Amino acid sequence: MKSTKKLLITVFSFTTTLINTAVITNIYNAAQAVELVRNGSFEIDPLVDPDNPYATNPNITDWTKSGDPMDVSGIRISNFPQQDSGNQGLSLSGFLGLSYISQTLSTQPGQEYELSYYLASIDEAPALDNQFQTFVGGNKISDLEDISFQPYTPYKFNFTADSSSTELKFGNWDKYGFLYLDGVSVIPVPEPSAIGGVAVAGLLGILLRKKKAIS
Repeated sequence: MKSTKKLLITVFSFTTTLINTAVITNIYNAAQAVELVRNGSFEIDPLVDPDNPYATNPNITDWTKSGDPMDVSGIRISNFPQQDSGNQGLSLSGFLGLSYISQTLSTQPGQEYELSYYLASIDEAPALDNQFQTFVGGNKISDLEDISFQPYTPYKFNFTADSSSTELKFGNWDKYGFLYLDGVSVIPVPEPSAIGGVAVAGLLGILLRKKKAIS
């Protein structure tokens, strides 16, 4: 009887330890996952007319547009969103060449970050002539050309910041149709050693409390 009771206590303690470790790790990850991008889902600026898909809004809070004025005019808020990113997205269309949208992020030198976003295209061959570029800190990390029809598709990249401010910039061009951008996000990547340290500290604390309770 005593051995059975002891076994039950051991199993319970082990299960509780696993649960608490998972909670501690999740709390740590949540604390680390601070969103750096402002207005990454393009929800701040209302549409000119929500019932008219062609009445888009050229104002994009927290983002800077650059390039030829004719091409820049194709960067507008639209009502074609990625389903998990709200009610709006960013419509991209150029006429003469590449235009850009950018934002400067506050970063920590040496910290690794994860950049993610969703990109869609309504173009189909043979009318296919587009380009979408991604820049981080002045470095081109992706350059896509002739993107055929696709629904919102996730893209992810990791980068390490080398200064306290990092420019995030997207270049786009679409001669015949539209590209759509939504759900832009940059979050810190937790260091495995830090997660392990927090988990071990949590385990030690739990085991000490259990030992005192049993004795």
